[in-house]
Amino acid sequence: MTDDEIYRIAQKRVKEKKDFYNHLSVYIVINLMLIGIWAFTGSSYPWFIFPLGGWGIGLIFHFLSVFGFMRDESDWENKEIQKEIGRLKKNL
Repeated sequence: MTDDEIYRIAQKRVKEKKDFYNHLSVYIVINLMLIGIWAFTGSSYPWFIFPLGGWGIGLIFHFLSVFGFMRDESDWENKEIQKEIGRLKKNL
């Protein structure tokens, strides 16, 4: 792997992390606003839990795609490509 490829992969990973932190920040701000609206309107039913929970599930998947087990897909693809290149070189 060349230095340019390594730099591009590192750049992509940093962008993914930055995008996740932006997503998390927006999630927190918007949900605090929704909780505030609920608190100030005197509503007894905590309706804010539906957007908080649904969006939270999406945020968990976003986290896993950036930091967790779902993240290894590109590494797997690169390994498979290298295996296939090795097979092709061997057979030619």
